[in-house]
Order: sequence, then structure tokens, then C-alpha cells
Amino acid sequence: MGEWLGSGLSDEELDAAYNVRRKAGEELFARHMERYRAESERAVDGLPGRPGIVYDEASGERLDVWGTGEGLRPVFVYLHGGYWMALSRNVSSFMARGLWEQGVATVVPDYTLAPKASLEEIVRQVRACVAWVHRHGRDHGLDPERIVVGGSSAGGHLTGMVMAGGWQEAFGLPRDVVKGAMPISGLFDIRPITRVYVNDVVGLDLERAAALSPALLPVEHRCPAVFVVAEDDGEGFLEQSRWFQPRWGAGELIVAPGRDHFDVVFDLADPESRVGAALLGLVRR
Repeated sequence: MGEWLGSGLSDEELDAAYNVRRKAGEELFARHMERYRAESERAVDGLPGRPGIVYDEASGERLDVWGTGEGLRPVFVYLHGGYWMALSRNVSSFMARGLWEQGVATVVPDYTLAPKASLEEIVRQVRACVAWVHRHGRDHGLDPERIVVGGSSAGGHLTGMVMAGGWQEAFGLPRDVVKGAMPISGLFDIRPITRVYVNDVVGLDLERAAALSPALLPVEHRCPAVFVVAEDDGEGFLEQSRWFQPRWGAGELIVAPGRDHFDVVFDLADPESRVGAALLGLVRR
């Protein structure tokens, strides 16, 4: 398959670049996961919305709608991380209250985790989620003409897969259905994953990984994008964003100071942070 990001590194070097849980250490990782849960619960406590809507009949997967209000609101669709094999919508709505206060609704879907679902199926599901928002959003106070998609880590990869072209027609969607995107610590060429521990679960080969890499897919419409990565992120994630952002050609790169792979997402809830302000800028274009 030729050269690709990290192809010249040893397996040990690739693991060091992409094993962000090991980089954080188990104690800090556990604190981050507890914060995901606690802040998500606080964010949606008493917040107007509707949780648990089935968005994809084929899989039965569900999404939560949070932060609706008068009229139709622009919507931020957040795709959670967890290397496609962990986490859920229940611990991924920590930004919902902060966005609601700024007039923005939040949609957080589940997707079937690996290895129960293939990565191709996971991608299909998140695209089906975007299609659901476009078709049914008005019934839930969501503006189908103002959809911004973002996600962290694996969710950043999935964000890239809805930024790419070549899938919208099959779902009956316009090419510009996604009006803005914010991949956070995203993976845009996932061929390195074939040689790290994650592949024991997702089971990719180089050919499938290439077909599932946003950077290698056709682009029919370059939506505005903000690429975010943490200053203390894994080296592989820093390289991925620094490499793909100029190739996308329709967005900026933010390296969030003092943040790591797991806590950078909390800036989404803070409109005073550079990341939070950039998200609101995407929504309000």
C-alpha cells in the first residue's frame, strides 16, 4: 500500500504514538472517565430535550437530543471516542448545557461498538444519524440546515467520515448536509491502527483501513472545519491533525494548551475557551 503515516516506525514506536491511555496512566485515565460521567449528568439534569430516540432501524441504535428551545436551533452532533470499542452517549453530553445557553442544541448518538460491529458498520450508523437529523430534526426543534458535526479521537475519525464525499446520495442527502465540522484528536489515515493494540478488536487490514481513512476518500464539498488537538496529546494524534488540516484546505488548526487527549473535549462546554468559541463560530456561520 506504499508509504503512510508512521509506516517507517516500529510497532513499539507506533504503540507509543497512539496508546494515549498508557500515556495518561491508569489513575488519570480513571479520573477523566469519571469526569465524563459526572459532567454529562450535570449538563442534562433538567435540560429540555428527548433522550433515547431510535435513529437507525437496522441496528436499533439510539440518540439523545438536548437543549432544544423556541423555534429551530442549530445542532451540534457529537460522536464519542473510545477507539470505536468503548464509551457511550450517556457519558458524552457534557457540552449540552453550555451550548444550550448559547442557543445551540446537541445530539449525541450511540453506535454499536467493536467487535460486535465492524468499522464499516459503525461508519454507516453515524452517517445514518446525520441523515436522521436532516430528515426528522424539525420535529424535535433542530434546524436541518445548520448541522455541525464533531467528535473526539475515534469520534474525530467518524467526523472525518461524514466530512468526506461519496456517501450522501445513498442516504438521500445534499452534498453539503454537514455545514461545519470539528474533529478533535482525530484519525484521518487509520492505516497505523493496523499495527497497534486496537486492531486486536477492530481487525483491520491495510486495504480496509485505507478505504476507511477520511484523508484518502473523495471530497465533493469542503465544509468549514476546525481541527483540534491537545498540546499533550499522543504524538500520532498530533501528527494526524497537523498533516490533514492543510490538505482539507477549509479550516484552521487549534492546539489546545495545557490539555491532554482526554480532557480537551471539556472546552466544548466553555464559550470563553478557544475551542468553545471556535465551535460557536462554526455553528453561527
